[in-house]
Amino acid sequence: MTKTFRLTIAQLNPTVGDISGNAAQARDAWEQGKAAGADLVVLPEMFLVGYQPQDLIAKPAFIADAMGNLHALAKDCADGPALSIGGPFVEEERLYNAYFTLQSGKIINCARKHFLPNFNVFDEVRLFKSADIAGPYALNNGARIGNPICEDAWYPDVSEAMVESGAEILVIPNGSPYFRDKFPIRMNNMVARVIENDVPLVYLNMVGAQDDQMFDGGSFVLNRGGKLALQLPVMDATIAHVDFDLIDGHWVARDGERAVLPDMLEQDYRVMVEALRDYMRKTGFGKVLLGLSGGIDSAIVAAIATDALGAQNVRCVMLPSEYTSQASLDDAAAAANALGCKYDTVSIAGPRAAVTDALAPLFDGLAEDLTEENIQSRIRGLLLMAQSNKFDEMLLTTGNKSEVAVGYATIYGDMAGGYNPIKDMYKTRVFEACRWRNANHRPWMKGPEGEVIPTAIIDKPPSAELRPDQKDEDSLPPYDILDGILLMLVDQEASVADCVAAGYDKVTVKRVEHLIYTSEYKRFQSAPGPRLSDRAFWLDRRYPIVNKWRDNS
Repeated sequence: MTKTFRLTIAQLNPTVGDISGNAAQARDAWEQGKAAGADLVVLPEMFLVGYQPQDLIAKPAFIADAMGNLHALAKDCADGPALSIGGPFVEEERLYNAYFTLQSGKIINCARKHFLPNFNVFDEVRLFKSADIAGPYALNNGARIGNPICEDAWYPDVSEAMVESGAEILVIPNGSPYFRDKFPIRMNNMVARVIENDVPLVYLNMVGAQDDQMFDGGSFVLNRGGKLALQLPVMDATIAHVDFDLIDGHWVARDGERAVLPDMLEQDYRVMVEALRDYMRKTGFGKVLLGLSGGIDSAIVAAIATDALGAQNVRCVMLPSEYTSQASLDDAAAAANALGCKYDTVSIAGPRAAVTDALAPLFDGLAEDLTEENIQSRIRGLLLMAQSNKFDEMLLTTGNKSEVAVGYATIYGDMAGGYNPIKDMYKTRVFEACRWRNANHRPWMKGPEGEVIPTAIIDKPPSAELRPDQKDEDSLPPYDILDGILLMLVDQEASVADCVAAGYDKVTVKRVEHLIYTSEYKRFQSAPGPRLSDRAFWLDRRYPIVNKWRDNS
């Protein structure tokens, strides 16, 4: 009779700091595994405390709370399958990123992470100690499991050592955040581990958002030779059961679900939706408002918010001045109507006149300039924040990555707000995302299908409308040129010479470079937003505010 091992994979969404809530999710997954006859139920890296906890993980009371919940979990899950879950572990005053296996009311194994990531959004060298490579453990049914933890599996060493020590299946818990085109990188690395070690591999990732990071799931199982046996969907919390048969001395996973992964534009859009939805739920907010200008950035943010929260929880506010065109008034109203959101109008004429009068003695004899434009933006920010306070609605800010990069935004004005869904999306991609959303609808969207971003908004030239006949191209290069330069200077860390060699005008490149560096102080004070690339502003790219260096290549 063929020996069988049943594994329950819990691709779930923890909340940082909600230790008891995360433990409750683990109990529920264990109950489902028990009902399905599983031998082992596995959860992602650091699931017990949420990921990434940052410096919270260094607080002794936090560690004590985690360990108390871990031991309670072991006791509660004593009668049934083994349970593996990630969490912190302190030994001899050293803090480890650990992965515990619980069985019969006890901790039967504690794997500790060896390779600590210290790049992009990760600072684990600062927080944890690197552990020695450990061997596998055996379950009651005889299966020997190795647990390389996340980064451990991106290099050959840990997996190889575990298999050499007797591991028959590699189960790899992960807290791997999304960036565009990351999935093939993960898959290629895991296939390499399978080929090198000739054992099946389970790649388990969490889902859900934490601050700027979206953990996109997409867990999978590979058989020997790198053959795909199971592919779970991205972004969705999922529990799946996988059977392994012992055939000729090797464990072989039976074929299961093979979810089709969406294209990158759809994944980007969904990350923005899910990240906002999770940010709201995990911080305790239920409703949002935003300034709806009739432009494309606020229109797509309104669509994202509606898809995340439902139209009943989104309020759009038009704040017109004498420079606001009738087309913008019409377009903003049409966008709110298409989404089904509440739409209010609050004129800035009165407050602006009051500010102008108050400053008149000081500004007498001086020509109007950017100051007066920024006053309009800051009045709008003040009026929106007042409504946010009064109605307990979180204000969304709407600056795209192109504007964030070059500082084409007013600090304490249109930058005001608690979250920015499009912070890591360049303007040219915003246009693509708008067209995609108008043409597509998915079950995870709470907004209506059809054209929710009026074509008139997509087609018209972008303008801040802070002075007569203003266009963005009065102050910035055309967005196709600007975004091409930004992609090189920011995302690729290219030199000025590289940009010129790629065909861009040197004077334009130098101007863009200058704007990037002099806008650092604005980004330092900007709202968080979902990370779509591996070079998002904040943890991916950490530059000094004071910086006199310029690239003269």
